[in-house]
Amino acid sequence: MSPMTPPTVEAQYGGNDKSGVLQVFPSAWLPYLQLIRLWPPAALLLIFFPHAFGILHAAIKSQAPAEYVLRTSITIFGGCFFFSNAAHTWNDLIDAPLDAQVERTRKRPIPRGSITPKAAILFGATQVLGAVIFLACMPLGLWTSGLYALPNIISTTYYPFAKRHTRFPQLVLGFCLAWGVVMGELAMGVQPLAYSPDAAGITVDTSVIFLVTGTALWVLIYDTIYAHQDLQADLKVGIKSLAVLLQDRTKAVLWPVLLLMTGLLVEAGRASGLGTSYHLFAVGGASLSLGLMVWCVDLQDSRSCWWWFSNGFWWTGGTIMIGLLVEYSMQVRF
Repeated sequence: MSPMTPPTVEAQYGGNDKSGVLQVFPSAWLPYLQLIRLWPPAALLLIFFPHAFGILHAAIKSQAPAEYVLRTSITIFGGCFFFSNAAHTWNDLIDAPLDAQVERTRKRPIPRGSITPKAAILFGATQVLGAVIFLACMPLGLWTSGLYALPNIISTTYYPFAKRHTRFPQLVLGFCLAWGVVMGELAMGVQPLAYSPDAAGITVDTSVIFLVTGTALWVLIYDTIYAHQDLQADLKVGIKSLAVLLQDRTKAVLWPVLLLMTGLLVEAGRASGLGTSYHLFAVGGASLSLGLMVWCVDLQDSRSCWWWFSNGFWWTGGTIMIGLLVEYSMQVRF
């Protein structure tokens, strides 16, 4: 299925898009705004969504007041903004030699020469600093929050190299983004993983593990579809991905992955004692919307892959958020 009004290649995060809110900024800013994927906002929101899942999940368990949940969400959104900027700058810096060989990405700011590698490093450093400042605002302090963020930092740093080393970079990205659930929980003062010196040792909230794993599979599905945009170019250049590995078998593999994701979301709700609202919206809505994406996308059409990626993430991420939000509103007094 192809969209009725397909986007141009530049709009598919090709790095040369000048539409939407990008039109209101000075032209000198444009390369950096393209570098951080400011528009369309899919990149930022795909990082924020898992954090929001964690915030709402923790809010339900802790019966947190709405004002605190809102304030925490705003703080986390700011942190996600800087983290997203730093991650995409790093990714494009490492990927520049490969991006220059792929039609869709060859006009990204670094390959086309609008931003030098040195300028990208300096810009990325400022974004890391911004992310650290927001990390320090978390209730458990910079040290504890930094330890929790370490798995995410390591996996995000490795991700651009994963496309060279493994056929499963979508699994690495899935872990990177899904770890946001843990950071969202932490932002609410809830430690999903905690160590106590007594006999209990390390305690693990299994409901969070289920939610993290389910979210990681969601990322794997939509990023595999995203990767199909560049399948032919990736085959020539030697970039590895699940799209390259599976090719015509992709949909046959994504269906059982979707089924597993659904089961994990169900288990997350069961382990948390969540009710009908969560299962109706978060589980049912996410499964239906993601199933629609897998069913309808034409993996042979780059623009269809982009359309379903850039629109489908709203439906799945939105329904999970709605399910958690409705569940929260039914359990907490405003």
